[in-house]
Amino acid sequence: MASVVQESIDVDVPVRAAYNQWTQFESFPNFMEGVESVQQIDDTHTHWRIKVGGNEREFDAAITEQHPDERVAWKSTGGTKHAGVVTFHRLADDATRVTVQMDWEPEGLAEKAGAVIGADERRVKGDLKRFKAFIERRGGQESGGWRGDVPRPDASTTAGGPAGLGSTGQQPASPGSGGLGSTGQPGAGGF
Repeated sequence: MASVVQESIDVDVPVRAAYNQWTQFESFPNFMEGVESVQQIDDTHTHWRIKVGGNEREFDAAITEQHPDERVAWKSTGGTKHAGVVTFHRLADDATRVTVQMDWEPEGLAEKAGAVIGADERRVKGDLKRFKAFIERRGGQESGGWRGDVPRPDASTTAGGPAGLGSTGQQPASPGSGGLGSTGQPGAGGF
C-alpha cells in the first residue's frame, strides 16, 4: 500500500531564497520532524538517518532532477522506499509557494496505521510550517545554496511522466537538493 502526501505553504521570501535554503540538506533536522541527520555525499547523493514511530532507519537518496528556483526531485536508492518532489512557485517578488509531494511504502503496522489516519500529512504540513518560520525568521537570508542543474534522466519521457512513480505521474523529488553550503562545499550550509 503506497502512501502519497502533497502539501503546500506560502513563505514570505523570494523564490531564490526559499529554493537555496531547501538545498541545504544537512540543516533539515532543524525543521523536519524525525530527521536525525542528513549527510551530503556529493552533488546528487545523500545519506539519511531518521526516526519514525520510535524506530531508527538509515537510507540513501539520489537527486533525480533539479532546476534552480523551480524543483528538486529525489528517490531512495537503498533502505526505506520513497520518492518525492519539492517545487517552488514565485507568487510575488517576496513571496513563494513551496509544494512537497512524497510517495513511499509504509513499513510495519504502526506506519501503515499512521498513513491511514493521516499522520503523514500532519507531519509534512508541520515540517513546512517549521521551514516557513525558519526562513522568514532569517529575513529571507539563506545559509547557502546550490545552483547546479540536474536534468531528469528520462528527459525524453512524454506526458504522464516516467513509469513507476505511483498514481500521480509526478517526477520523484528529494527533500533538498545537492546543496552547496555558504563555504562552497556540498551540504556545508544549514537552515
